[in-house]
Order: sequence, then structure tokens, then C-alpha cells
Amino acid sequence: MGRCCVQIVMGPAGSGKSTYCHAIQEHCKTLSKQRRRTVHVANMDPAAEDVKYDMAFDIRDLISVDDVMEELGLGPNGGLLYCMEYLLDNLDWLQEHLDSFDDDEYLILDCPGQLELYTHVPVMRRVIDGMRLWGYESSMVGVFVVDATFVTDASKFISGALLSLSAMVALELPHVNILSKCDLVSSDTVERILNVESAQQLWDMEENRIEQQGVSADDIDQEITPAERLRIGKLRQQRNKRSKLTQAICSLLDDYTMVGFLPLNITDEDSLEHVLAHVDHTIQYGEDLEVRGAEENIDDEENEDD
Repeated sequence: MGRCCVQIVMGPAGSGKSTYCHAIQEHCKTLSKQRRRTVHVANMDPAAEDVKYDMAFDIRDLISVDDVMEELGLGPNGGLLYCMEYLLDNLDWLQEHLDSFDDDEYLILDCPGQLELYTHVPVMRRVIDGMRLWGYESSMVGVFVVDATFVTDASKFISGALLSLSAMVALELPHVNILSKCDLVSSDTVERILNVESAQQLWDMEENRIEQQGVSADDIDQEITPAERLRIGKLRQQRNKRSKLTQAICSLLDDYTMVGFLPLNITDEDSLEHVLAHVDHTIQYGEDLEVRGAEENIDDEENEDD
């Protein structure tokens, strides 16, 4: 069997990973004959609940958080970590499933949302290393999903970018960052944030906004008590200290210049197509298939001539 292309979908809990997987699976059914592909989605989250996509295989058939919590008395986080470590001890289960797909098929792995599995605890890194040993080195891409509602708060957006960079460095995979749920945020807000040239510029915009609000409050509230004014002054001092840390983080993101986001609106086929094309380009998916398709067209023309 060949080595299929694999999207490894990750991101914070509730960011829309499963919705992204389902949307891509459904979108690929509408593609033209030359670009159409069989998309399989596998659940790699032992704590997952009901999902909409058609599952190729499910880690819960191997082990689930509910069973671990019941039998071992662990909490949700401890149960999840136990399940993922159990997977590491049974990677042959994953290899058997992966190797069942042909090289012209397409697999999406819907992974857990607990980010410590990618950063603090090297569970996902060891899974990725195993896939490299099985021959998937050149056919894997990491897809990091962040909720678009983050863009309404600069500090949250910068935090999401830092999390993405951490996962990118830890896993050492070709990486695509997706800004999900753009249908829930105004397009002007999304464009305003994504058009900012640097994280530092984004934070400067946030600082200016906060400062303007503070000036307006001072002008309006003439009856602030001395105690309240002292409290506000202390809060501003604390904010200034945190601002220096944020500026250092922004500088780190700007130095790498590797974190950018693609907006995704799952209700817009063009948006889905743009994201899919970007991911395909990252792993050069379809280059061999295009050659194969061209050969098939030639054969069809020759048969018609006969």
C-alpha cells in the first residue's frame, strides 16, 4: 500500500476542529472529477462526543476517557493523558489503520484539544515521530485551528499565535494556521486584524484603544473618589508591566515571521477551496495525480479514436 496524505488537525478545545474536518470532507465531494478525492476522517480524541463526519476509524475503539475514568478513578485530564500514553504503547494499532489507505486517498486526523499534549508532554511528537518512521514524512501537514472570535481581542489573538508557534516548533511539521468561525465575526474585523503587518503593530493598536478609553473615562467621571482613583492608578501600573511582557512576546512572533492565519468561513465554498488549496500546496498533494489524470485522458482519447 502507498502512503496517503495526512492532515493532523489540532488547536484549543472548542476552536472548531471537528467542524473543520466535516466541512472539508463534505467540500471534497463537490470538487471536479480531476480534483475529487476520497477523504477519510479519523477521530484521535479519546474524549470526543458525537461528531458529524463519517469516521474511518476511532481511537475510542481502542480506549476512551470515559472507560478510564470509571475503571481507574482518574479525572478528565488525567484520563486523557492515560489514553494517549496507552496509544503510544499500541502504535501498531494506528499504523495498521494508516497503511490500509492507498496513496491517492486523503486522511484527516481530528486530534485532542488539550494543548499540553503538543507542548509540555511530548505525546503527539512521539506519534508524529512514529509516522515518520512508517514513511509518512513527506505527506504530513499540521493544521492549527484558532477561533476567529479571538480577533476581537488583540491579547487573545497574540496568545493564539504563540500557541500555534509552540506547536509548530514542537512537532516540526509543515504548518497551516486556520482562523475558524469567520462566519460569526464581521469580515471587516477579520480583515483589519489579518492585514496588520506585525504582532507589535497589533498590540500598539490595542494599547492606543485602551488609552483612549482611559482618557474618556477621566473626562466623564469627575466624581471619582480618591480611593477609587488610587485603585485605577495601581491597575494602570500593573497593566504597564504586563504590557512589557506582551511586547517581548510580540517581538518573538515578529522575529520568527512564521505565523500567519487563513480565514475560514465554512458557509462559503470559495473560502473552503482557498484553505484546501493552501494545505494541498504545503504537502504538494495532487502533483502525481495530475500526471496520472493526464495519462488517463490520453488513453480515453485513444480509445475513442479506435
